[in-house]
Amino acid sequence: MTTDPYAVPPHGQPATPEPYRQPRQSSRAVPRVISGLGGVLLTPVALSVTIYGGTRLQRGFAQALSFTDDPLGLALLIVGGLLLLGVAFLGALSGLGPVVGGLLWGVLPGLAFLLSPRDFMSLIYDIGPRELGLGLVTWMAMGALVASGFLLIGAGLVGTLSRRRSNRV
Repeated sequence: MTTDPYAVPPHGQPATPEPYRQPRQSSRAVPRVISGLGGVLLTPVALSVTIYGGTRLQRGFAQALSFTDDPLGLALLIVGGLLLLGVAFLGALSGLGPVVGGLLWGVLPGLAFLLSPRDFMSLIYDIGPRELGLGLVTWMAMGALVASGFLLIGAGLVGTLSRRRSNRV
């Protein structure tokens, strides 16, 4: 043992290395499940409410050239938009929810409509209520459903990328 106060490793006494502590990896399973289920279950509800509200407003506008005649349609349109925003915010938990919701309920039905519009329209009219079916066909023909799906996929990817790059400036 040396009494030299200026002795530093490696010339003095060797310093004992501290044991390396592994950073604790938190499980991502719970956020992924919550986001995935939210994306799969909340996306069709949000799209349906938005489409139905928009259809009511479009019908009222076509009849009276005014949106003020149907406050329920306006409220449904706003609630549907907020629900879609909620699906996009699921990307903060995990990108899985918005990506799966956008792919399953936006992009794939839109592509199926483009491949066989007549068969898909007859299926829509057989399954759902008339107003919702009319709105859905309108959204599909305009490309709004595919665009909504791609926007949700983008929100999921942005959530994933921002989580990976959170320590960089």
